[in-house]
Amino acid sequence: MKARAENGLATPPESGDSPEAALRGFIESLRARGAALTLRRYETACEHLLRECAGKTLQSLTVRDVQSTLSKLHARGMQPRSLATTLSAWRAWFRYLSKSDPAYSLDVFNGIRAPRAAKRLPNAMTEVEAVQLLDDEGDAAAARANPATLARDQAMFELLYGCGMRVGELVALEVSDVMAGSGEVRVFGKGRKERVLPLGGAAERALSVWLAERGSMLKRSAVSGETALFLGARGGRIDATVVRRVLRIRAQSAGVASHVHPHRLRHSFASHLLQASGDLRAVQELMGHASIASTQVYTHLDFAHLAKVYDGAHPRARKRKA
Repeated sequence: MKARAENGLATPPESGDSPEAALRGFIESLRARGAALTLRRYETACEHLLRECAGKTLQSLTVRDVQSTLSKLHARGMQPRSLATTLSAWRAWFRYLSKSDPAYSLDVFNGIRAPRAAKRLPNAMTEVEAVQLLDDEGDAAAARANPATLARDQAMFELLYGCGMRVGELVALEVSDVMAGSGEVRVFGKGRKERVLPLGGAAERALSVWLAERGSMLKRSAVSGETALFLGARGGRIDATVVRRVLRIRAQSAGVASHVHPHRLRHSFASHLLQASGDLRAVQELMGHASIASTQVYTHLDFAHLAKVYDGAHPRARKRKA
């Protein structure tokens, strides 16, 4: 494929390009505005379509071809949510291709729907569990041996729970995104949409400790000029898989029996904030949800909490003894 770019973004390929080249161009067009995890999911989804429809050109695909491919993935165990993401990736790819060649038609997706997934409530921690997790100091000897790592981890966990960040937003933070004077942090969410989040006292203190230690970690790694806020062991930007691993270890150390992952801290942030404030619009803004429907799911968690209190406390809710 010929290298073409406009304002730093890849432009749609020429009609003579191979399907593989067309896919590379599509993924490159997403790189400037999509999270790394989204890129991997979209690329994998489109590779499924190429593999299942091998021998046919993309322009010649029919509704039946697309439906058949989706059905095969479902039969192999792909879950409804993943199938919906896959179908969205295919549509986005064809929309991109159709900009330069009308032979790529979105009509091949007419009437196709992914199986509907059962709605699941976000799995939030209790407030007691969240405090237990964040207040755990772990092994004192290990902390003395590596204070920079301990400070980094504490700051990351405080931001995940205290600001409701996605893990991708956390690892993408730059040092310059922390506005210490105003007690705020700048975050770039899905679609590179910017939002500014307030830092709670615990998060501010944890960040202050980490920033004082960050230089020593950089010095030991002999890396210079790194602008990432959170660093890995080699001095470069920390990876999301490392965040997940150290959070899992912290949860085990703190004695939190249930599985803890970064997105669960985000769920907990929204749930606890909504329970305390009842301000759905504010929670929507802080979470970076484009639609308030995404935030409303947390009202169900709040109702479940209230129902539990009612069942245990109201005289007319108590079950009679047999």
